[in-house]
Amino acid sequence: MTSLTAKSFFYSLIRWFDSYAANDIKDTTFKKSIDWTRTIPFILLHLSVMFVFLVGVSPIAVIIAVALYMIRMFAITGFYHRYFSHKAFKTSRAVQFIFAVIGASSAQRGPLWWAAHHRAHHVNADKENDEHSPRLHGFVWSHMGWFLSKHNFATRLDRISDFAKYPELRFIDRFDILIPILLALSLYGLGEMLSAYYPSLETSGLQLVVWGFVISTLVLYHVTFTINSLAHTIGKRRFKTRDDSRNNWLLALLTFGEGWHNNHHYYPGSARQGFRWWEIDISYYVLRLLQSSRLIWDLRPVPKRVMDECRNSKNESKIAG
Repeated sequence: MTSLTAKSFFYSLIRWFDSYAANDIKDTTFKKSIDWTRTIPFILLHLSVMFVFLVGVSPIAVIIAVALYMIRMFAITGFYHRYFSHKAFKTSRAVQFIFAVIGASSAQRGPLWWAAHHRAHHVNADKENDEHSPRLHGFVWSHMGWFLSKHNFATRLDRISDFAKYPELRFIDRFDILIPILLALSLYGLGEMLSAYYPSLETSGLQLVVWGFVISTLVLYHVTFTINSLAHTIGKRRFKTRDDSRNNWLLALLTFGEGWHNNHHYYPGSARQGFRWWEIDISYYVLRLLQSSRLIWDLRPVPKRVMDECRNSKNESKIAG
């Protein structure tokens, strides 16, 4: 192993725990060069699903897995995406922090990394500098290869300076593995407690980790990733955007509204992505509920001109306000 290779291997290991390690070193690698050392935890998480045959299943384990999927999906769609990436509403620093923590528990990196890359995607959607365009790079790369590459590992703080000024967000972003580990440990502790005090539930610490963290997180991963891959290849195009974005009702249901992707690319600033009355947008409904509770405010609406375009589109009869 050469000194350069050894140095690269060392930094990859350090980045398991500190995502900002060696960020000052300019990356000159090929854009599609996978950082296999840094990717080991991602691979192991997928292999860990096999433990389900060892731990079995219980109603409690499934309920926790589904609940964590739903809570974390909303944190990703409502806050990582609509708030941190697009500033589609306003909230307090405390609520901002709480949902940054919940989002980080999804193991999809920190809020600054996520939002910075997403902002770049909108600027370059399906053009040369779009890092996850299926048209340019193929389905597999757009689905998950792009974020495993060395080129896209670092947080582009210059793209997210408005939120990078908060030290608590930089901490979550820098040590992005910490919160997923704490979630997994908490699930193990809960499972062991339930096993000791409520044995009739037939659960255990390892069972809750496998179902509540491993399976729930993997499903959350690949459903979220479909917005970069499938939502740019399969579905209908209402608006003639400069990219390949498409509306897909099934993806919209699974991602709590993100599947109305052509709508979103036509007007990304809105907190609402399901423009028509029948386009289910669960994240938007939850945001409306949070607004009524005064936890968030100033939800940015879809402009009247865009709603009018929808109203005049073929087969459209009514649009919810």
